[in-house]
Amino acid sequence: MAGVDAAGEFETIRKLFAPLAHPDHAWGLRDDVAVMPTRPGYDLVLTKDAIVEGVHFLPDDPLDTVAQKLLRVNLSDLAAKGCEPFGYLLACHWSPRCGWPEREAFAEGLAADQKEFGIHLLGGDTVLTPGPASFSATMMGWAPKTGSVTRGGAKPGHGVYVTGTIGDGYLGLKAAQGHLKLEEERLEALAEHYRRPVPRLAYGQAVQGYATAIMDVSDGLIADLAHIADASGVAASVQLELLPKSAAAMAWFETRIDPEAALEQLATGGDDYELLFTAHPADEGNLKREADRLLLRLTRVGTVEAGRGVSATHLGKPVDIRKPGWTHD
Repeated sequence: MAGVDAAGEFETIRKLFAPLAHPDHAWGLRDDVAVMPTRPGYDLVLTKDAIVEGVHFLPDDPLDTVAQKLLRVNLSDLAAKGCEPFGYLLACHWSPRCGWPEREAFAEGLAADQKEFGIHLLGGDTVLTPGPASFSATMMGWAPKTGSVTRGGAKPGHGVYVTGTIGDGYLGLKAAQGHLKLEEERLEALAEHYRRPVPRLAYGQAVQGYATAIMDVSDGLIADLAHIADASGVAASVQLELLPKSAAAMAWFETRIDPEAALEQLATGGDDYELLFTAHPADEGNLKREADRLLLRLTRVGTVEAGRGVSATHLGKPVDIRKPGWTHD
């Protein structure tokens, strides 16, 4: 790991990151490369996401949660491909607010999630920047050579399903910013979801035999379903009243004057990191059994149709979705 942070770079690597390195393949981070093993019968799957202060995390977010969000948004991509995660490459662009205690906290967050998800650091880079701070990870995992489900297999008549709840990422940002008025316990639950989403790795592996198209919800359910519809050459419709909501989101929803507008916000807000997929209705029983086995909520929220694009209804009435989700434009 090399960079322009000459004063603290090598101490950061030696004290904070070397203990996180893969014991067999990263050579203690004493070299510029790592060597990946081969695994008969499996493909190596790679994904990369970056997070930037002020865009994907708040300037006052603790850096341990920032590190965990970085790993988890990447793990969520692997979950959609049914992968067993293996390890990651890391790039840290430290801003002036990232002193030694903040770097220690960042490494502690990485260590906690490495233990939880069974992964190791393989290498990377550290540099200084005038700001904002930013971090990126290239996550690697193993998928059976039988093939992962892509975004392109949805067919008319298939159901549209989502794991967990929708809207907690959007509301969690509001809670972390102090823009929501709810009980403290609800606010903490929402902020926790925003800062540390849960990648659905186990269900991602279980659903590969049933899903026809799949991805995770990062930019918003409507926007991400549009990606599936576009890749599959179909249309899809969503019934907004079916959106699964957490107890905290329900408490917020019950205070809204315009339920339709509130549901639109939840369906387009993003940062949920749940699995969104299509499947034949005949497989719904199997899908629900797998979800029950993992104590995971599963909801059918819509239907795949002939045509193009994504539409939404609320109690049978068409809804004009003004902005389907988050973009960096």
